[in-house]
Amino acid sequence: MGSNSAEYDGIREHGIREHGTRDRTGHGTTGVGRRDLIKRSAALGLISVPTMSFLSACASGGGDDQEKAKAGKKTAKNPLGVNDTAKLEFVLFDGGFGKEYAEDAVKVYEKAFPGAKVKFSATQKIQSTLQPRFNQGTPPDLIDNSGAEQMDMGTLVGKKQLTDLTPLLDAPSYDDPGTKVRDTLRPGIVEMGQFDGEQVWILYYAYTVYGVWYSQKALDSLDEQYPETWDQMLAVCAKAKKKGMAGWTYAGKYPYYLPFSLYPMIGKVGGREVLDAIDNLEPNAWKHPAVKACFEAYYELQQKGYVLKGTPGLDHIQSQTAWAKGDALFIPNGSWVENESANVMPDDFDLAVSAPTGLDSSDKLPFGTIWASGGEPFVVPAKAANTAGGMEQLRIMLSEASSKNFTGKVKSLTAYNGGTDGIELTPGLKSGVAALDVAGENVVNPRLQDWYVQLQKEKIGVSGLGEMMAGRATPAETIKKIQAFADETAKDSSIKHYKHQ
Repeated sequence: MGSNSAEYDGIREHGIREHGTRDRTGHGTTGVGRRDLIKRSAALGLISVPTMSFLSACASGGGDDQEKAKAGKKTAKNPLGVNDTAKLEFVLFDGGFGKEYAEDAVKVYEKAFPGAKVKFSATQKIQSTLQPRFNQGTPPDLIDNSGAEQMDMGTLVGKKQLTDLTPLLDAPSYDDPGTKVRDTLRPGIVEMGQFDGEQVWILYYAYTVYGVWYSQKALDSLDEQYPETWDQMLAVCAKAKKKGMAGWTYAGKYPYYLPFSLYPMIGKVGGREVLDAIDNLEPNAWKHPAVKACFEAYYELQQKGYVLKGTPGLDHIQSQTAWAKGDALFIPNGSWVENESANVMPDDFDLAVSAPTGLDSSDKLPFGTIWASGGEPFVVPAKAANTAGGMEQLRIMLSEASSKNFTGKVKSLTAYNGGTDGIELTPGLKSGVAALDVAGENVVNPRLQDWYVQLQKEKIGVSGLGEMMAGRATPAETIKKIQAFADETAKDSSIKHYKHQ
């Protein structure tokens, strides 16, 4: 969120970017072991946006709940029992993936239920637009909860504001009545939507590869290969600087983009258990030597003048534009960047993505360790008037035709495990698939941005990493500050807490 676009700030991002996604009082635990998830995810497909959220939602109840649509008759063509005359309201995050793919899927719904009126809208202001409606008990039926203003998933789940999507997952797929929807999804997608057990509260529609993005043409012009160790990274940046090109840039106004490469680097250097401890809000997790080493490595980029001048003042679009124009060699981002930067990227850019550079041969995990996971979180509110319709619209979107339409139009894969036949993969998409092949089982999936949105974006991102990379705080000061933020979140009884199993 980016995922992607506009603001991440619009970014989506992917939550970030405003793209994004992410999420999470008590002491609940996620119902899936990360190691199993990682193993299953390694086979994956790819891309998405990033999603995260800048503001946390206070999904409180109250208000006059809207009247529920009467159930329709369940048939082979209508397995979820959609009322064929009930209105459907669908609100999409207007980010890097655009809205055409969703509009196309809405047309399929309208054809299936010609008596139903569908209200479709797209906005970058998800939280400010929809939070009041959650509070009033009148939310839409389907929401793409992404971007800088993503509502906090953990809060929504903790306050029982979402519908369990298990009926959708157990329904026949749109293409094959003999196959359940859940059996058509990429590994890890179902688990990412779980928080405290078997229920699935979120369906991540896109699949994103996060990492370090660059122009293969620019790297070739330096007569260099992508650096696998930090000494090599510094040498490449030094060579780029001599040719008038900065080594790095990033979304300075939304520095929670930095973790797209920084977190998997920490996992590579110190092992998955370091990322798990950070996600679990364990005491002193941020004081691990691997965190210190990686923070110092990134800080060195700033201290040596290898970060594009003015980067702290750039938003995601401005930094991506400068990078696409050749002002900087590397940028941490998610797969949505290919579509989001398409209008400024030269035809011969030769977009590529790599797993983060490590420190040296002492790293716990091999080069190629990368972060990949679902993005673009779709939810059906518990108090929606037409929950069956919201799930049916998602069932349509998870068909082969809708998935292929999405991939062809926005250069990203979906949660549907397929849908690429006959589509010529773009350079970035092809590179992302190759990066997943190199990673094998070494795919990590930090959950901080899903479980604790405000902590991840505002505190760790803006107040922590943003200040460090602007040269206003040392790594040691930043680690101390971030650990305090994490401890504060761990002790806050109003926040639902999650742990890896």
